[in-house]
Amino acid sequence: MKDDEIVFEPEQDGEGEVRTSEETKREIALRLLRQVQEGVSNAIRLLEGGESSSRAALELMRINKDAREVTAEEGRTVQGIFDGSTLVGNDGRSYPVPPNYASKSRLVEGDVMKLTVREDGSFVFKQIGPVERKRLVGKLATDASTGDPLVLVGTTPYKVLNASVSFFRASPGDEAVILVPKGAKAVWAALENILKS
Repeated sequence: MKDDEIVFEPEQDGEGEVRTSEETKREIALRLLRQVQEGVSNAIRLLEGGESSSRAALELMRINKDAREVTAEEGRTVQGIFDGSTLVGNDGRSYPVPPNYASKSRLVEGDVMKLTVREDGSFVFKQIGPVERKRLVGKLATDASTGDPLVLVGTTPYKVLNASVSFFRASPGDEAVILVPKGAKAVWAALENILKS
């Protein structure tokens, strides 16, 4: 094993438990359910009246606009959460997000996205609800078992997209600035910048 290679091990929580993709799916499902809950709460406030009913009406209009099926010319829409490489839709399906788009947009795990599936079968992705982010600095490395790039922040590895590494012409050992969701665990990070070593 080279100095700049490590073997990627699954992320562990604070008590040494391994975080599985099932746990990630649960977190995404919880976020989606909270959005639904917010919409229902706004609808109830609107029906009950009161001083917050106009604000609730505006919020419902926004939610309805985002969630509605669009015209046949535009296709249909799906909302969901970005999990680091795919959009996990509110329809229960996963849609691969083009790496160049995810890299250029610096998408972070937990970002809310909308996918429009056009009549011709093409996909149009749009970020509609970015999560709060924090910056971390680490070293670019390579996962010895897969050859995929990652950034080590202390002893914590974060996967990053090949497209981002290629764009910055980065090499293992370079110092990397990454974005991760603030206050939440993440497996993936968005590569924001590279400081050449």
